[in-house]
Amino acid sequence: MRVEFTKMHGLGNDFVMLDGRGNALPAMTPGIAKALADRHTGIGCDQLIVLEPAAASSPADFRMRIFNHDGGEVEACGNASRAVALLHGSDARVETAGGVIAVAPSDGGASVDMGVPRFDWDAIPLAYAMDTAAMPVGWEDLTEPSAVNVGNPHAVFFVEDADAVALDRLGPQIENDELFPERVNVNVASVVGDNHLRLRVWERGVGLTRACGTGACATAVAAFKRGLVGRSVTVTLPGGDLTIDIGEDDRITMTGPAQTSFCGSFAWDDFA
Repeated sequence: MRVEFTKMHGLGNDFVMLDGRGNALPAMTPGIAKALADRHTGIGCDQLIVLEPAAASSPADFRMRIFNHDGGEVEACGNASRAVALLHGSDARVETAGGVIAVAPSDGGASVDMGVPRFDWDAIPLAYAMDTAAMPVGWEDLTEPSAVNVGNPHAVFFVEDADAVALDRLGPQIENDELFPERVNVNVASVVGDNHLRLRVWERGVGLTRACGTGACATAVAAFKRGLVGRSVTVTLPGGDLTIDIGEDDRITMTGPAQTSFCGSFAWDDFA
């Protein structure tokens, strides 16, 4: 069986998109997802995205499943949500494991209503109760992070120079710390101007990434809660800029580019 795919990216955070809304796909497994994501022997991507019909009882138009580079299925991916909006071609409500989000394509990209962030320790989740606004923990020079769940868990560290942090070394330590029972995405951010943040992200199950949409959302709202920025924030990642708007009701809207790289097909049995 041959399966068609679309390769897309948002600010260099790249995806293999499989559309099973019209014709059902074979069952996806972590092993197949990992094999397809491999950059040497597969198609290669940070995340594999599977689109499926929504459940009859769901308010969503369709469902998006997200598999990280290591094959693990996760709750949310902001950059992929913009790519899905572009692929779908019109406004839609999309069911994810982290909840229903709203996407709206625009010229060269999309806006995504990412919902309301959660700050309760057990919603992150953490292994035990603590203040999530400035957690009394640290790893070397990275201390007192904010913890935010924006569909998936994030720890946000504010530092003087985000580029100077050895995130390739500290990222996996923090991601897999027992404090985070579902692991965690690790963000290091610097304030570089009025309502302007510089951000680097170690993404759980992926590693260093050129862009992370949920990381940008989590960092912007954490910075707002600390009084570092206002409600409309530019977040500069290695791959480019995202605009994060925080409503009076605390709902987060992310706006930024997405692009199609190429299309192709593969034999399912080669990766099963």
